Amino acid sequence: MSDCLFCKIAAGEIPADRVYEDDQVVVFRDINPKAEVHLLIIPREHLAGLNELESGHDALIAHIMRLIQPLAVEQGLESGYRTIINTGKDGGQEVFHLHIHLLGGRDLPGFS
Repeated sequence: MSDCLFCKIAAGEIPADRVYEDDQVVVFRDINPKAEVHLLIIPREHLAGLNELESGHDALIAHIMRLIQPLAVEQGLESGYRTIINTGKDGGQEVFHLHIHLLGGRDLPGFS
Protein backbone atom coordinates (compact mmCIF):
# COMPACT_ATOMS: atom_id res chain seq x y z
CA MET A 1 0.00 0.00 0.00
CA SER A 2 1.39 3.36 -0.99
CA ASP A 3 0.39 5.13 2.24
CA CYS A 4 1.41 2.40 4.70
CA LEU A 5 4.29 3.44 6.98
CA PHE A 6 5.60 -0.11 7.36
CA CYS A 7 5.36 -0.81 3.61
CA LYS A 8 7.49 2.28 3.07
CA ILE A 9 10.02 1.05 5.64
CA ALA A 10 10.10 -2.40 4.00
CA ALA A 11 10.66 -0.78 0.60
CA GLY A 12 13.50 1.37 1.96
CA GLU A 13 11.61 4.62 1.34
CA ILE A 14 11.71 5.51 5.04
CA PRO A 15 14.86 4.81 7.07
CA ALA A 16 14.76 2.43 10.01
CA ASP A 17 17.35 0.87 12.30
CA ARG A 18 17.20 -2.55 10.65
CA VAL A 19 18.59 -5.55 12.46
CA TYR A 20 17.54 -8.24 9.96
CA GLU A 21 15.91 -8.56 6.57
CA ASP A 22 15.29 -11.17 3.91
CA ASP A 23 12.92 -11.58 0.99
CA GLN A 24 9.90 -12.09 3.30
CA VAL A 25 10.43 -9.86 6.35
CA VAL A 26 12.13 -6.78 7.75
CA VAL A 27 13.08 -6.43 11.42
CA PHE A 28 13.87 -3.04 12.92
CA ARG A 29 14.07 -1.23 16.24
CA ASP A 30 10.91 0.50 17.43
CA ILE A 31 11.36 4.29 17.44
CA ASN A 32 9.38 4.51 20.70
CA PRO A 33 10.73 1.50 22.64
CA LYS A 34 8.77 0.11 25.57
CA ALA A 35 11.70 -2.02 26.75
CA GLU A 36 15.48 -2.14 26.62
CA VAL A 37 15.12 -4.25 23.45
CA HIS A 38 12.06 -3.53 21.31
CA LEU A 39 12.06 -4.88 17.77
CA LEU A 40 9.28 -4.95 15.20
CA ILE A 41 9.06 -7.89 12.81
CA ILE A 42 7.02 -7.08 9.70
CA PRO A 43 6.23 -9.06 6.57
CA ARG A 44 7.16 -7.32 3.32
CA GLU A 45 3.69 -8.22 2.04
CA HIS A 46 1.04 -5.79 3.24
CA LEU A 47 -1.37 -7.53 5.60
CA ALA A 48 -3.38 -5.14 7.78
CA GLY A 49 -3.39 -7.56 10.72
CA LEU A 50 -3.97 -11.10 11.91
CA ASN A 51 -7.53 -11.06 10.59
CA GLU A 52 -6.23 -10.99 7.00
CA LEU A 53 -4.22 -14.20 7.32
CA GLU A 54 -5.25 -17.05 5.06
CA SER A 55 -3.86 -20.56 4.56
CA GLY A 56 -1.58 -19.17 1.84
CA HIS A 57 0.26 -17.22 4.55
CA ASP A 58 1.18 -20.31 6.61
CA ALA A 59 4.78 -20.45 5.36
CA LEU A 60 5.25 -16.72 6.00
CA ILE A 61 3.95 -16.96 9.57
CA ALA A 62 6.08 -20.05 10.25
CA HIS A 63 9.11 -18.16 8.92
CA ILE A 64 8.39 -15.22 11.23
CA MET A 65 7.84 -17.43 14.28
CA ARG A 66 11.08 -19.31 13.64
CA LEU A 67 13.01 -16.03 13.38
CA ILE A 68 12.02 -14.85 16.84
CA GLN A 69 14.32 -17.11 18.88
CA PRO A 70 17.51 -16.37 16.90
CA LEU A 71 16.70 -12.66 16.96
CA ALA A 72 16.19 -12.82 20.72
CA VAL A 73 19.54 -14.58 21.20
CA GLU A 74 21.28 -12.06 18.93
CA GLN A 75 19.84 -9.26 21.10
CA GLY A 76 21.07 -10.91 24.33
CA LEU A 77 17.65 -12.10 25.47
CA GLU A 78 18.59 -15.70 26.25
CA SER A 79 16.86 -15.58 29.65
CA GLY A 80 13.49 -14.52 28.25
CA TYR A 81 11.49 -12.14 26.13
CA ARG A 82 7.93 -11.19 25.25
CA THR A 83 6.14 -11.19 21.90
CA ILE A 84 3.01 -9.15 21.26
CA ILE A 85 0.68 -8.88 18.27
CA ASN A 86 -1.92 -6.15 18.61
CA THR A 87 -4.93 -6.68 16.35
CA GLY A 88 -7.41 -3.97 15.44
CA LYS A 89 -8.02 -0.57 16.95
CA ASP A 90 -9.52 -1.94 20.15
CA GLY A 91 -6.61 -4.38 20.43
CA GLY A 92 -4.14 -1.49 20.54
CA GLN A 93 -2.95 -1.70 16.93
CA GLU A 94 -1.68 1.69 15.77
CA VAL A 95 -0.08 0.84 12.41
CA PHE A 96 -2.35 -1.34 10.31
CA HIS A 97 0.33 -3.58 8.87
CA LEU A 98 0.82 -6.90 10.64
CA HIS A 99 3.76 -6.68 13.02
CA ILE A 100 5.13 -8.63 15.96
CA HIS A 101 6.75 -6.81 18.85
CA LEU A 102 9.78 -8.56 20.36
CA LEU A 103 10.54 -7.05 23.77
CA GLY A 104 13.08 -7.90 26.42
CA GLY A 105 15.90 -6.81 28.64
CA ARG A 106 16.16 -5.62 32.21
CA ASP A 107 13.04 -4.25 33.88
CA LEU A 108 10.64 -5.49 31.22
CA PRO A 109 7.35 -3.86 32.23
CA GLY A 110 4.52 -6.11 33.32
CA PHE A 111 0.85 -5.90 32.53
CA SER A 112 -1.25 -3.91 34.97
